[in-house]
Amino acid sequence: MVNKNQCRLIFDSCCDLPADVLESANVEFLRFPFILNDGEHLDDLWQSMTPREFYDRMRKGEVSGTAQIPIPELLELFERCAQEGTPTVYLAFTSGLSGTFETVKQIAESIKEDYPDFELYAVDTKLASIAEGILVYEAINQRNRGLSAKQLAEWAREARWYVNCLFTVDDLEYLRRGGRIPAAAASIGSKLNIKPLLAFDLDGGLAMMGVARGRKKALKALVKQYDEGHADGFGANSTVLVASADSEGDMKWVEEHLSQSEISMPAIRCAIGPVIGSHVGPGMVAIAYWGDDRRKNISIADRIANKINSGE
Repeated sequence: MVNKNQCRLIFDSCCDLPADVLESANVEFLRFPFILNDGEHLDDLWQSMTPREFYDRMRKGEVSGTAQIPIPELLELFERCAQEGTPTVYLAFTSGLSGTFETVKQIAESIKEDYPDFELYAVDTKLASIAEGILVYEAINQRNRGLSAKQLAEWAREARWYVNCLFTVDDLEYLRRGGRIPAAAASIGSKLNIKPLLAFDLDGGLAMMGVARGRKKALKALVKQYDEGHADGFGANSTVLVASADSEGDMKWVEEHLSQSEISMPAIRCAIGPVIGSHVGPGMVAIAYWGDDRRKNISIADRIANKINSGE
């Protein structure tokens, strides 16, 4: 018999959380595909390929492509969940960078026609990489504390606005290839040793937050962002995630300088996955933490419009 008080939690591999963090969490994750010269691979949180191997291939000139999760795989998963009947929440990679969430919404509508009593909640996190990861990490904690599927979905739709993330990349060429910045800007930026400071906007796309002249200043900006923006209301033990795309030394530098702040628990180290890594290249360094409501910087009129447009 299905226990309606239980909650099945599903997310996808673009959260970039370490596999060992999730081993005992009783969750499921969908694997995004990526394509290298030798064919298609699945992002399994670095279980079948190491970050060094993947990013070395990129450094040698190999281009990595990405794709959406295949529709048959999504159909099979949610059909199985519906047959079992356990209320289910799917925390999805941002719709601002992928069409997978829209596909899942359509599948969910179809599933509910065949299984009208089945509770299925698909939530667009509007986040990616460790920004998505920190939301997933805390969602697991909230699920374990007894939130129902409906409550967890409502929690995630509100909590996503309090996820703060900042990252920098080492080579602007990868962002240029993906159309994230103009070719002229990439060329000039590289000549001037300019490193972008990037985050996710309220629609889940990339947002330029500033620039730094040189790698060290960019890393210092990540630490400064945390010092100025983390939320005291989450307490000294609030989770912090740090990550890199095969740039361990720089990630450790950021972590060590965070430890000089008031956090009393070590940051969770993550490796930027191959899907995100395909678009940012080796050398990305990121930090994610709980902070101020990111909606506070937009007008009241825009907040109302966003709420209406989201349909949530």
